[in-house]
Amino acid sequence: MSVEKSIFGIQTGLLGIWIHNEYGLSNQIVLRSELGLDSGFFASSDEFTFLMTPVLTLESRWYYNLEKRNAKNKNIKNNSGNFLALKTSYNPDLFTISNAENVRVINQISIIPKWAIKRTYFDHLTFETGVGIGQVFYLGKSSQYLAKKSETVLDLHLRIGYTF
Repeated sequence: MSVEKSIFGIQTGLLGIWIHNEYGLSNQIVLRSELGLDSGFFASSDEFTFLMTPVLTLESRWYYNLEKRNAKNKNIKNNSGNFLALKTSYNPDLFTISNAENVRVINQISIIPKWAIKRTYFDHLTFETGVGIGQVFYLGKSSQYLAKKSETVLDLHLRIGYTF
């Protein structure tokens, strides 16, 4: 029983789209690299704003129940299992896609431990959901305008994807 040596895929969710690679480091641990667009929205009394901004993520994942799933004849293809992860993401202020003008993000790094599950159906279709609580750190000169240099964040994810 072991994680896949290397898998490549694409995922989307309510708040973005990403391409990723999971590279096996041991029987249960992978390093996931991800490039994509994170999305967000906010509303005021007279306006609804949607935005997308680039993100680069490195995430270590420990798939801790592969042997148990295999012993019960459950699918472990494409690393289908439960995992604990340490997600580290960088959102640079390169560009922003938005329905409003002059919307920018602040350069930031987030570090979030999380618990999640991943399942594969029909050999290539993947589903992931997870939760974590961590910290976001605002970087550079743009952060001088903030009262806070960091804050606690909740990471909820629900994604569907295709593994090649």
